[in-house]
Order: sequence, then structure tokens, then C-alpha cells
Amino acid sequence: MALKVGDVAPDFTLKDNHGKEARLGEARGKKVVLGFHPLAWTKVCGQQMQDLEAVAERLEKAGAVAFGLSIDSTFCKKAWAENLRVSKTRLLSDFWPHGEVAGKYGIFNDEVGASKRVTVIVDEKGVVRWMKIYPTPERPDIDEIMEAVEKI
Repeated sequence: MALKVGDVAPDFTLKDNHGKEARLGEARGKKVVLGFHPLAWTKVCGQQMQDLEAVAERLEKAGAVAFGLSIDSTFCKKAWAENLRVSKTRLLSDFWPHGEVAGKYGIFNDEVGASKRVTVIVDEKGVVRWMKIYPTPERPDIDEIMEAVEKI
């Protein structure tokens, strides 16, 4: 079942590109932007993560933090983050169990074995306040995302 605005965001614990655990519940008190992307090392996914990185300070001023999530391994995420020069945005691995978090959010694409391209904004209390599914080849509009973050 797909998650919708007004639902409590399913909690999760995933390892990031540094091998450190990140738990959604530990971000309570902050807004969280979840940037689900299908696969690392693809052009649009890279642009999506670089866009989140470019607004990191603006997110912080808005009381928010961003995570990029895909089914790639932590080792892959580490190399990719270094290649993209992404250092402020934590890139989380939904590698094993394969796509479990994307599944909990109702956005796992069984046809390709990866998540759909989706941005979810969770408020300080853990409630989904904004969500948009983008066509896979489409780069999410970072201005639209920031406008939503700043309104919440």
C-alpha cells in the first residue's frame, strides 16, 4: 500500500555512505527530506543528490535534513558520494533486505528491482507532509521541494 500525505512515516534504520547507522526516528524535531532514487551512478540520480547537496545550508536554516536513498550498497554509495562531491547529504543504502524501506513506503518498483524516483517530506513529528512521485527519467525540481520544506 502506498504511503500518503498525513500518514506517519515508517521508521527505518539504514547505513549511510560512511557505514554509520541513520534512523529516521532520531531526526524527530527536524523536517526530513527523503530523496528516493533508483540507482547510483546514473545521470539523473546524481543530479538529484547534487541538488540536495546544493541546498544543504538552506535546509538547515529551515530546520531540515536530507537523506538520499537507493538500493545500492554502502560501498557503492561511498564511492558515488566521493565522485559527486556530496559530503553534507547522507546517502543511505536500502540494499538488504533488498528495497525493504522503499517497500514500506509503497514505492518499490518490482519491474526494475529498485525504488521509484520519489521525494517525501516528513515533519518534525514524523508525519508525511509532502510527497511527489516523478517519472524515472525526470529530475526532481529542487525549488519545488524547498518551497514545500519552507511551508511546513
